Amino acid sequence: MEQIQFNKEELERYSRHLIIPEFNIEGQRKLKGSSVLVIGSGGLGSPLLLYLAAAGVGRIGIVDFDTVDASNLQRQVLFGIQSVGAPKAEAARDRLASLNPHITLEVHNTKFTSANARELVRQYDVVADGTDNFPTRYLVNDACVLEDKVNVYASIYRFEGQASVFNELLPDGTRGPNYRDLFPSPPPPGLVPSCAEGGVIGVLPGILGSLQALEVIKVITGVGDTLSGRLFLFDATGFTTRTMKVRKDPRNPLNGENPTQTELIDYDQFCGIGVPAAQERAVEAIDVHELKAWRDSGKEHVLIDVREPYEFGIAEMGGDLIPLATVVESTARIPKDVPVVVQCRSGARSAKAIRQLEDAHGYTNLVNLTGGILAWQEHIDSSLARY
Repeated sequence: MEQIQFNKEELERYSRHLIIPEFNIEGQRKLKGSSVLVIGSGGLGSPLLLYLAAAGVGRIGIVDFDTVDASNLQRQVLFGIQSVGAPKAEAARDRLASLNPHITLEVHNTKFTSANARELVRQYDVVADGTDNFPTRYLVNDACVLEDKVNVYASIYRFEGQASVFNELLPDGTRGPNYRDLFPSPPPPGLVPSCAEGGVIGVLPGILGSLQALEVIKVITGVGDTLSGRLFLFDATGFTTRTMKVRKDPRNPLNGENPTQTELIDYDQFCGIGVPAAQERAVEAIDVHELKAWRDSGKEHVLIDVREPYEFGIAEMGGDLIPLATVVESTARIPKDVPVVVQCRSGARSAKAIRQLEDAHGYTNLVNLTGGILAWQEHIDSSLARY
């Protein structure tokens, strides 16, 4: 095979790499000859993509089906205000093309699902997981294991982050631990809030996404020791770090002693999404179209919003603000003789509020707004701000 060459502009661009003795032009050739699939171009994906493109990874795939929202700009530094409303994958491509014209950028403006995951993964040498939910993390992991690809992982929440390298090919020909060795089963639904529900300090994904980019470069070039077999933990509040060992689990259903899974599965079902947990009984619900009909017909009802005051300040539907933490003590404001619709951002906190009120005060007239204000914005009033 013909050796990868660089033109004068590339040699100048990558000169700081080339003068590192352990890296030099051979490391740069490996980067140019490699391909990386980045799943998600948000908080983690932004620094990941920026630094992989700047470093000279030859072919980068971008998977994202979302559009840029103003609330993204607090941490997703890949985008500017001119990108708001644009498909993230396409906006990411345009920004990266302006950063490095010597690489190939491939846009996959689609949701990463069990139907397309293996086909997407097998087209690239390394996968970097920039997703923010458990079903997709398990899906990324399983697709990588089944396709023999390295999975460079990170996750963030509020002030904390973690990173590792999964399924790396080891010198003895075996593969290193994967996500299922670390987390054999997902947490109960609702136990760990998403960043949208729980928040994240804006700089944290920049730190963890940059570490992911570093690990991708190490995997490709073979320079240094990767985080394979280790989990890096970072707490920004005290600026403390820990590194834990990750060992293979003989019960791993993908590649343990007795594998039982040879295909991708329904990961929402696996993570209990949409299935009420035993301790979280189902509550009566109403969808946004029904609520709209109630309003249009003048049907008597009360709307209670259990989000935080800052969320109410961003967008509201005209309800009475009673934050979740105070709802049980606020019964004087919540009648029992008319239907009461309880609403939050997506429907999770409002369902919790209903259970608390029913258990503590015997309410029987509460209904949950399915999908919360996000569903109202999507289906009824698109002028409401998203966050």
